[in-house]
Amino acid sequence: MVYLRARMSIRLTGGKKELVFCTTLELINQLGFHGTSMSMIAKNSGVAIGTIYHYFESKDALIQELFIHTRHRLAEAIKVNDEEAKSYKERFLNHWVNHFRFYVEHPACLCFLEQYINSPYAGDEEKIRNEFNPRVKPLIQQGIEAGAIRNINHEILIPILHGSIASAAKLHLSGRNIYQDSSVMKIAEVVWDGIKKQE
Repeated sequence: MVYLRARMSIRLTGGKKELVFCTTLELINQLGFHGTSMSMIAKNSGVAIGTIYHYFESKDALIQELFIHTRHRLAEAIKVNDEEAKSYKERFLNHWVNHFRFYVEHPACLCFLEQYINSPYAGDEEKIRNEFNPRVKPLIQQGIEAGAIRNINHEILIPILHGSIASAAKLHLSGRNIYQDSSVMKIAEVVWDGIKKQE
């Protein structure tokens, strides 16, 4: 399977709140936080602005809830095929590949999350590290406790992991490097080799 470059539609099935989330993601991807207004969200989603304010008291509240919603979608995607019976290496590689796939299939989510963590919405660094992907820190801690990966501070490991995933996804989406499954796994294995505990 080749991860298609085409930007897939991220419109969700469900109610108006989900439609507002999807429209906001698309607009922020194109125009950024400041360029996206509530009136534009209403116009592009077809949801009345009064209805949007029923769900969200302000644009700030909408963006913050969208972050939680997007983070939840990412966490759900990452845990696909994750089984505690598997070796830690297998679980790590599965985590990395699933994370990459999510970004490739949902580029607007990648754009949004990167803008969010570099904006005033994110708050302090400790908060964003804990909230960005709640599955990453426990996975790292499990690896350290099991003696599978080196005992390196989370502040160092998390940027290495996320940076490698986001960079690979952006290269793929740009068309500069179209990664097939085998190449994606090789990248994940190189990252693994860099953090595993040396024998």
